[in-house]
Amino acid sequence: MINILNKTFNKTQSKSIKKKKTKKVKKGFSLYFTDWIWSNSSLIVHTIFFVWCFVLILFGVNFEKVLLVLTTLVSLEAIYLAIFIQITVNRNTASLKEVEKDIDEIQEDIDEIQEDVDEIQEDVENIEKDIDEIQEDVEDIQEEDEQEDIIEDKTIKYIEKIEVQMQLLTKEISELKKYKK
Repeated sequence: MINILNKTFNKTQSKSIKKKKTKKVKKGFSLYFTDWIWSNSSLIVHTIFFVWCFVLILFGVNFEKVLLVLTTLVSLEAIYLAIFIQITVNRNTASLKEVEKDIDEIQEDIDEIQEDVDEIQEDVENIEKDIDEIQEDVEDIQEEDEQEDIIEDKTIKYIEKIEVQMQLLTKEISELKKYKK
């Protein structure tokens, strides 16, 4: 039964190793961009860009044109961010589905292990029954041996009594022979 558990464990390990190798997803531009957009460096770049836009006004660039370009760029960035965020959500959803499959496989492996444990438990119970039967047999043999010892002791005592009686009888016969003569 231990072999069964080892095989099940090894099978589970090899499955998870294979999955880890295949799960290495190549990061595309969208992932790098969404990772970067939520970083401190992105915050610094955006702050510098916005300050630079308003500094252009100080250098004589038309305020309305700066606001138009800035608003257009922010709108485009928002559109692309929404797209990239949706791509990230889709990838995370796919990743969660893979994790769900892994969990299902692990659950199946656990069920198999539970069945193996149940079989081992049954084997242990059968072994316990066999041990109980052997113990009863040993007790029976011990009782028989004790009874045989008792019978042997009684037989020896009886034989000794018979010998003593025989000696007495032999003595009496000898005396009778002497008396008769």
